[in-house]
Amino acid sequence: MRIGAGLLLIAVGAILRFGISTVSTHGIAIHTIGDILMIVGVLGVVLWLVVWAPWASRRRTVYRADAPADELPDRYPADRYQDGYRR
Repeated sequence: MRIGAGLLLIAVGAILRFGISTVSTHGIAIHTIGDILMIVGVLGVVLWLVVWAPWASRRRTVYRADAPADELPDRYPADRYQDGYRR
């Protein structure tokens, strides 16, 4: 579960728990379903922060603003294509 899915579950659970003012539905407890969705969403966000967030920060490349242009990597090298056109 990603963090967006966890936040979506929290939002839907909160709508079911606090946004619907029904006294009784036959066979379905709307408020209990909202509580369960909020708990699952919170657990998903916490697990994402514990498991995946430390790895997500390592993949990002940080470029210094004061670095000379020759130290920055060339994203589209000219010799990549045989015909000389940049795509």
